[in-house]
Amino acid sequence: MERHPICSFGTVEGNRPKVRYMKLYNDGLTVYLATDRKTHKVDELKSNPNVHLLFGQEKEVVAIEGTGKVNDDETVRKKLWNREFEHWFSGPDDPDYVVLVIEPSRIEFSDRDMNLEVWEA
Repeated sequence: MERHPICSFGTVEGNRPKVRYMKLYNDGLTVYLATDRKTHKVDELKSNPNVHLLFGQEKEVVAIEGTGKVNDDETVRKKLWNREFEHWFSGPDDPDYVVLVIEPSRIEFSDRDMNLEVWEA
């Protein structure tokens, strides 16, 4: 995940998929996405926590299915905080700054030869 800092992040809005690009952070297999608490992503996760992430490039592609939740815990927000976020938030204590935490249930990895490996929780 460290080699691919941008992912497509899919949620469910109503009964339709909704996808957007986001900056990806991780700690092991747990994925973190920083966002504003007022975005549709937050509402979508509260209604339906099922998510999908896709990242990589032609040599390797990773798809992650999992569940997401909104985390506004001070420890998590400070751990993830970086100066790039200053474009949107006043600091790690900004009340609108939250972290989406994604716990994978299935990961598919394809290498450049299209060999597929699957991990399931």
